[in-house]
Amino acid sequence: MGDFNLTVILDAIRRSSGGLSRVELAQIVGLSPQTISNISRRLLDQHLIIEAGKEGSGPGKPRTILRLNPSGMYAIGVHLDPAVTTFVVLDLVGAVVQHSRIKTPGGNDPAAVISTIAAEIVQLVADSGVDTAKIAGLGLAAPGPIDLDNGTVVEPPLLPGWDRVELRNALAEATGYSVLVDKDVTSAAVAETWAGGPSGAGSFIFMYMGTGIGCGIVLNDEVVRGTSGNAGEIGHIIVDPDGPSCDCGLRGCVKSSCIPQVLVAQAEAAGILEGTRPATTGAEVQESFSRLCDLADAGDTRALGIIDKSATLVARAVAVVTNTLDVERVVFGGPFWTRMSQRYLEKVPGLLDANSAARKIHTIEVVGTGVGEDVGAIGAACLVLEHMLAPRAQRLLLES
Repeated sequence: MGDFNLTVILDAIRRSSGGLSRVELAQIVGLSPQTISNISRRLLDQHLIIEAGKEGSGPGKPRTILRLNPSGMYAIGVHLDPAVTTFVVLDLVGAVVQHSRIKTPGGNDPAAVISTIAAEIVQLVADSGVDTAKIAGLGLAAPGPIDLDNGTVVEPPLLPGWDRVELRNALAEATGYSVLVDKDVTSAAVAETWAGGPSGAGSFIFMYMGTGIGCGIVLNDEVVRGTSGNAGEIGHIIVDPDGPSCDCGLRGCVKSSCIPQVLVAQAEAAGILEGTRPATTGAEVQESFSRLCDLADAGDTRALGIIDKSATLVARAVAVVTNTLDVERVVFGGPFWTRMSQRYLEKVPGLLDANSAARKIHTIEVVGTGVGEDVGAIGAACLVLEHMLAPRAQRLLLES
């Protein structure tokens, strides 16, 4: 119970932009002043919070403000994408201390890729100057679906040879850190709740625009993972009944109609991307998609048509999810988001409103991520902070 109360107080301080006094904490979390005082002392002794001056505007003794100590704890985050692998060291308030990015090694040898990732982590930590004793662990965001119990990825797209690779154990052995593995879309949603600011509060879906398209789900400030940790797999929502066939046997699914690999293939078939070989690897898809967006930005009507149609189809999928969950916000992000953001933010809000079942009751805000381009890696690091510091019901279980 004491550990749970400690995390409740930490979480309340974290969610307050300016910090909280002990009196305010007692009012917010409903614990006695003495309990608040005792736990605050523990947190101060552990260097997880600091006393950040005094405030007071009326009669009575000024109140001491408690805030998170940025240097009290750190976490490493790695986002494994078929095209690019991104690394960050995050401090306790969710700020990036160190960052690096490498092209994901090709081939179908996961062991070689894991070795490369481990070597990059060693260099990242050395460059950050962070005391390794303060690093709480390593989080890895990977394409879904995943097996949370075993820390493995299951047939990830554009990563041949990676089915059932035990990523968690392999990275833990290679780095010496405790490792958490989660889906990239879920990690992105976690990042938004920890470091996204206003866009990460309340109930929202995080539309992850990467090599694939998926959504992270947050309801009433709680990340929803589902029974096996694979909530948000929206690839088989039908958005275009006359669209191309999907490997599931249906036509016009998100997976077969909207993902960057499909848009690149459409551009190649239409002769828009002349002089390029068909994109088959993650890096090739990223490069060709970037060229397609360059053409759209330059006013090429055929390229614009492909991007705009994808926005229309994605908006249909988003409407299905938002009508099902009744959320207040849609947050877009991910490694491919920046290049398509302008067109999507112009088209999606109106399309979503037209298909919203609750539009006469409340609007649905559509925004880009408040975290930035590295939301997957930042989310991976936030997994560690969430695991260590967020209030969870399991902490209330007492040993008999």
